[in-house]
Amino acid sequence: MIKNEENEMNIVIINGQNHKGSTYHIGRMLAERVGGNITEFFLPRDFSDYCVGCSQCFEVGAESCLHYEAQQPIIKALDAADLIILTSPVYVYHATGQMMAFLDHFGTRWMVHRPDARAFQKQGVAIATAAGGGMASTTKDLYHSMFFWGYPRIYRMGFAVRAAKPSEIPEDIQKKIHQETDRMAAKIRKNHAPFKPTLKTRMWFSMIRWMHKAFWKFEPDYGYWEEHGWHGKNMQYAISQSE
Repeated sequence: MIKNEENEMNIVIINGQNHKGSTYHIGRMLAERVGGNITEFFLPRDFSDYCVGCSQCFEVGAESCLHYEAQQPIIKALDAADLIILTSPVYVYHATGQMMAFLDHFGTRWMVHRPDARAFQKQGVAIATAAGGGMASTTKDLYHSMFFWGYPRIYRMGFAVRAAKPSEIPEDIQKKIHQETDRMAAKIRKNHAPFKPTLKTRMWFSMIRWMHKAFWKFEPDYGYWEEHGWHGKNMQYAISQSE
């Protein structure tokens, strides 16, 4: 990854399939219009393992996952990124199996368990396309993981492209895609600065903190929150840890 200049964004795109179709091109277009250092991953090419349900990540630690080493290139890129773009074409009204298998490996990063403090300063975008419908449910699949990782600003983009290939997308829809990616890029650039998490994120964080202190004293989650000072501090402390 190229060295980051002042105010230049590190952008990671994780594509829910290997081929470069309509969804990929929209994600790439958005990243280029935002501007910055772009790192791309394709699933299953860059990560193809399925969770086996051993629970070692929850009971011992994420490093105990059978697929921990295979995840490292993506994890390191995510942790260094300012903007994360998750893309998936609609498969039976939901994200691709490859994308869901990838997200299954990041359950320990949900706020209720052991979120990475840097997540509270990131922006995320969920992008989906289909010939017809299903974009709302697909982007919701992607949104859920990013929200519960702690990303405070998440945007959703869905397009009914009415085509099987990017070159076959009708002209009026292409125009709409360009207009919406321009608007989204401007919004993302405007929000690229230290910011407080949204009220919704702060409310979830506070509720989980209460749950931990009241009756959710399971390890290693409880010890992780104690180590970060989150049981006795407010959300601002979580932000400071990411700076």
